[in-house]
Amino acid sequence: MIPVEEARARILAELRPVGVEEVSLLEAQGRVLAEDVRARLTQPPWPVSAMDGYAVRAADAAKVPATLRVVGSAPAGSAYAGKVGSGEAVRIFTGAPVPDGADAIVIQEDTEAADCRVTIKEAARAGRHIRVAGLDFKSGETGVATGRRLTARDIGLAAAMNVPWLRVIRRPRIALLATGDEIVRPGDPVGPNQIVSSNTFALAAVVRECGAEPVVLGVARDTIEDTIAKVEGARSCDLLVTTGGASVGDHDLVQKALGTRGLAVDFWKIAMRPGKPLMWGRLGELPVLGLPGNPVSSLVCALIFLSPAIEALSGLPPSSARLLPARLGRDLAGNDRRQDYLRAKLARGTDGTLVATPFEKQDSSMLSLLAQSDGLLVRPPLDPPRRSGDPVSVLPFPAALV
Repeated sequence: MIPVEEARARILAELRPVGVEEVSLLEAQGRVLAEDVRARLTQPPWPVSAMDGYAVRAADAAKVPATLRVVGSAPAGSAYAGKVGSGEAVRIFTGAPVPDGADAIVIQEDTEAADCRVTIKEAARAGRHIRVAGLDFKSGETGVATGRRLTARDIGLAAAMNVPWLRVIRRPRIALLATGDEIVRPGDPVGPNQIVSSNTFALAAVVRECGAEPVVLGVARDTIEDTIAKVEGARSCDLLVTTGGASVGDHDLVQKALGTRGLAVDFWKIAMRPGKPLMWGRLGELPVLGLPGNPVSSLVCALIFLSPAIEALSGLPPSSARLLPARLGRDLAGNDRRQDYLRAKLARGTDGTLVATPFEKQDSSMLSLLAQSDGLLVRPPLDPPRRSGDPVSVLPFPAALV
């Protein structure tokens, strides 16, 4: 058995970003940028008013009250063509270009207009309420850098920079294959020795949440022939994820079946609980991640190994586990030589400290407890007995598992 961090490092060392494609701004949400977004214009292109009011020469309104002659107007989307002279003002609105000759804006609340004149009641200051040219960005400047997962804010900035198309990393295609004669799909008749498959559906949700595209290959029966036939559907994918059958028992056929097609196994045992029988290898150019068939083990391993693998394929730096400090909510016995991931409820104590209370039962077949959990309490190998209130580390569930 190898340690969790070593297994994670060996997986990530084998993965590279997939190809690049061009998408419109409307399709860019959540995609990973493959090329810097650079402004195609300057914003604002010239000095503009930041407020509704009057464009004036600051010297004409340094002492108040000062009455000026209104010689024109500059609504948003238009401009005053003349020049503001001594004793003159131009009615102006937010976003309109500041007229030549003017160097300050007096907001309308500080004025009183009558006929073609305006009385300034608050002294003007040069530059006041004027947005200088290029205040937001200048032509050629980088607005969003390569490698960022695009948010609504990034897309809005790209649009403002007059960039309608973005080059992004293609969504990784993740093939999902469940294995085992005992597996049936939800809604199908369930025989006396069968269980309803949940892994594929849960993993597909994780894959989507991570920004990749799940390719569901169905369920491979416990024969070498059917396993090989199902895996053929993964040939156009960037990663094959199997659940179940990755160990070396008589009925664990993934290694045996794929071995006939050249599967090279790097490792298949992890010093963790749940999730010990995890396999990593390659089938030609196709990376293969074999997750345990147990639903809880499968999802815990997806959090620890699959999510960062998708990040690597997407061109993102794999995020480190977001361990948070917490206080233990109940006593725990000592741990053995495997790293333990205990399903736990998280809450805030009266002093605001995070409190992690693991469930009494941690059987890895109990998917209902995973659904009730807020995160995982992480215990290192050979961790001694702990008492309630002791400091511990917790891994809160990301959006993919919430």
